[in-house]
Amino acid sequence: MDSYLIITINPGSTSTKIAVFKNEEPVFEKNIKHSTAELEPFKKIADQFEFRKSIIQKELSSQGIDFEKVTAIVGRGGLVRPIESGVYEVNKKMIDDLLESARGEHASNLGGLIANDLLKDCPNARAYIANPVVVDELEEIARISGHPLFPRKSIFHALNQKATARKHAKIIGKEYEDINLIVVHLGGGISVGAHCKGRVIDVNNAIGGEGPFSPERAGTLPIKDIILACYSGKYTQEEILKMIIGKGGLAAYLDTNNAMEVEKRVIQGDEKAILIYGAMAYQVAKIIGEMFTVLKGEVDNILITGGIAYDNWFIEKIKERVDKLAPCAIYPGENEMEALASNGLRAILNPDIVKEY
Repeated sequence: MDSYLIITINPGSTSTKIAVFKNEEPVFEKNIKHSTAELEPFKKIADQFEFRKSIIQKELSSQGIDFEKVTAIVGRGGLVRPIESGVYEVNKKMIDDLLESARGEHASNLGGLIANDLLKDCPNARAYIANPVVVDELEEIARISGHPLFPRKSIFHALNQKATARKHAKIIGKEYEDINLIVVHLGGGISVGAHCKGRVIDVNNAIGGEGPFSPERAGTLPIKDIILACYSGKYTQEEILKMIIGKGGLAAYLDTNNAMEVEKRVIQGDEKAILIYGAMAYQVAKIIGEMFTVLKGEVDNILITGGIAYDNWFIEKIKERVDKLAPCAIYPGENEMEALASNGLRAILNPDIVKEY
C-alpha cells in the first residue's frame, strides 16, 4: 500500500487533540489542554476558531510536517443535521451549518471548520468529517420525550463509542453487528449508548441537558426549577445555558472542570469532592441501568472509555453498581484519533464511500 499522510483534529470541550498518521500509524500526537480561564473570553464555540487553529498550525509546523504531502485532513464531526454514520467531505452547506450552530454549540463544530481552513496550507489534501456527534440510529420509541414539542435527539460521542465497540468486538472474536453493548464515554461530556447489533438505538443527549452530569455539564435537572430560574429575572438566557453547558457539573460544584484535579482532592480526603465525584459516578451507573432495560437485559458487555476511565476510584464506584448486569471492560482514553485516521484512509483508498452532506 502507498503511504499517505493524514492529519486528524479532535476539538473537545476542554482540549484540542491533533495527530499526524502515515496511513494508520501515528507519527505525531498532541493533546492540548484548555483551562476554563483560557476559554472564558469566548462567548460562543465558533469564536474559538482562530484561537484553536493557530495552536494547531504552530504545533504542526514545529514538527516539520510537509503540508504538501498531506492527503487528507479529518476533523471530528460537529452538530450538523442528523445523518447516517460514515465519512463526509466538508462542503459549503456543512460549513454554513457549523458556523450557524443552529442545532447547538459544541467544540466538535470546530473540527470540520479547521480541517477545511487548513486546506490553504495543504494544497493536495481533502477535508472530511467522520461519524459526527449527530449520528442518529434511535428507534422511534426512544424519540418520545413526554411532549410533542420536545422530541429526544441523538447527540453523543459517536466516533469514540463506535470505535470502542468495534475494537471490543474484534478482541472477543465477534462482529459488532452481532452483539449488544452498553458503551459509556467519560470525558468533558458523558454519553451512555445502547448498542443493539451495530446500531445505537438509545443514548442520552450529552449536551442537551440529559443524562449524568459531567466535568462541565449539568445533565438532567429538575425542569420546574429551571423554568422558575428562567423567569426569575435573575439570569439571562446565556447565563442559564452556561449553567447547563460549560459551567455545570463539577465546574459548578467544585470550581474546576479538571477531573484529574478532583481525583487528587478525593485521594486527599476532601469530603465535598468525594460526595460530588461519587454522585457523578452514581448518575453514570443509573443511566447504564436505563440502557440495560432498553436492551431488554440482553447485554454482552458494558464498555467504559474516555479520559476519566483512567481513574480507578471513579470506575470502581460505577462497577460496584453495575457489575451484576454484565461484564465490564475498560478502555481508558479515546480511540477517536485512530478512528478518524482510519476513516480518512478509507476515503483515500475508496472515494466511493465518501458521502455528500
